Amino acid sequence: MSTAPAPEASVPHGWRKKVLPGFAGLIGPLWVRKEADGWAYGLQATADHLNPAGVVHGGLLTALLDHGLSAIAWEALGRRACVTVQLDTHFLATAREGQFLEVRGRVVRATASLVFMQGELSVAGEVVATGVAVLKALARPPAAA
Repeated sequence: MSTAPAPEASVPHGWRKKVLPGFAGLIGPLWVRKEADGWAYGLQATADHLNPAGVVHGGLLTALLDHGLSAIAWEALGRRACVTVQLDTHFLATAREGQFLEVRGRVVRATASLVFMQGELSVAGEVVATGVAVLKALARPPAAA
């Protein structure tokens, strides 16, 4: 039997739930918070996110980093859609059920078609994973006539 707090009990103050369609909705719900340096993205770890060793699955950590860095790039490019070309993830510590995972990132450089990102995934200020990503900005859809 799980001893973790209720799913939303560990969500820090100031975070807003974001219900999304598709894969992001399946791993969530995700949480967002506007901060002085931009947006942060979060997720409440539940038993559904654990691997057989009883810690949060590395695939979930990678997916959350990917989503957060993509959303930060999207905002930095004036809400232009991006797709991940490469994501290097380094796992530094474990995350556990009941913990609130937070992603923050920054654009290192942006060209006409590529965005280079760095980010961190942390729990209560402790870095759990880092990521370096390259994203491709997609062409804007043509304006409706």
